[in-house]
Amino acid sequence: MSTHTNDHLLGGKRSTSSRTILYVVLFLIIAIAGLTYVKWWPYYFKAFKAAAEHSIGSSILTGDQGTAPAPSLQSAWDYGVVYFKSVWKAAVLGILLGSLVQVLIPSRWLLKMLGRTSFKSTALGGIASLPGMMCTCCAAPIAVGLRKKNVSIGASLAFWIGNPVLNPATLIFMTFVLSWKFTLLRIVFGILLTFAVSYFANKFAGRSPVPDVVDEVVNQPEDQQGSFFTLWLKSMGTMLLTIVPAYLITVLLLGAARAWMFPALGAGTMNGILAVIIFAIAGTLFVIPTAAEIPIIATFLSIGFGTGAAGALLITLPAVSLPSLLMVSRSFPRKVIWFVLVSVICLGIICGALSAVVL
Repeated sequence: MSTHTNDHLLGGKRSTSSRTILYVVLFLIIAIAGLTYVKWWPYYFKAFKAAAEHSIGSSILTGDQGTAPAPSLQSAWDYGVVYFKSVWKAAVLGILLGSLVQVLIPSRWLLKMLGRTSFKSTALGGIASLPGMMCTCCAAPIAVGLRKKNVSIGASLAFWIGNPVLNPATLIFMTFVLSWKFTLLRIVFGILLTFAVSYFANKFAGRSPVPDVVDEVVNQPEDQQGSFFTLWLKSMGTMLLTIVPAYLITVLLLGAARAWMFPALGAGTMNGILAVIIFAIAGTLFVIPTAAEIPIIATFLSIGFGTGAAGALLITLPAVSLPSLLMVSRSFPRKVIWFVLVSVICLGIICGALSAVVL
């Protein structure tokens, strides 16, 4: 091979390497800027509010009342307005990052760190979730994007679940508003959900196919580099069409049905195992913004519900929801989705039973 050919190949490799680094840096800049604006900066001030007032606002479930409004179109609309007003910035950021991760981050990088079914990959996925601080629905598009890049089931799930349940800001708010005991329980069961459940979910996946992969720009031949925006728009459009409609509809339906899902129980039932089971199931399916479980739990405790029901909601409300499960349903095998759903409910019941004893 001639010297001229070698120089040409080396120049091409350097060009590709430089472009790869540029794309990764661009992704990090967008992610850091977005999270600073949407999460880190607002939560910094919210922490002072929680410390000073021992509150972060009223319950999104019931408002200023002790019970949720009766099911109706108005109830659905009212909840939808309050919910989306709270999450729309994070939802937009989640879709943006979920689409960009498919075209800016090299698959070989992600596969090296997060592509195996080992516990190490799962652990790295969970650790990577900590700065995100997103609710389950806003983190879902990023989990979908990771799966499209062949990231393992365990690592993708750990990133998705870790965002809401191990959110450092929520843990700080919880300590000031509820108590350190609630925070400790949340950490213990959050770790179990994020790392143990996600890791064992690999066993249910088998050799399941990965969703259609969007070809990454950084690995394309030189003459195809101009198609970056085409690929990104394709990725974004696919997410919007497959994720957003189900998201909107199920949020409105759950908003209408919240009085049925969280009924006003009798005095004897409020502190019993039945309340723990009902609230564990309802909390798993219901959808809330980041940290909204804190005022919800505080409100229920103030009207006489036992710590068992509160403990069940502590884990199940943030972990997953019906909308978020639908959002990721095409990216994970059905057996994995059911495993996660049942695991959240069971751990919620266990946490509720333990809370009734120790809180």
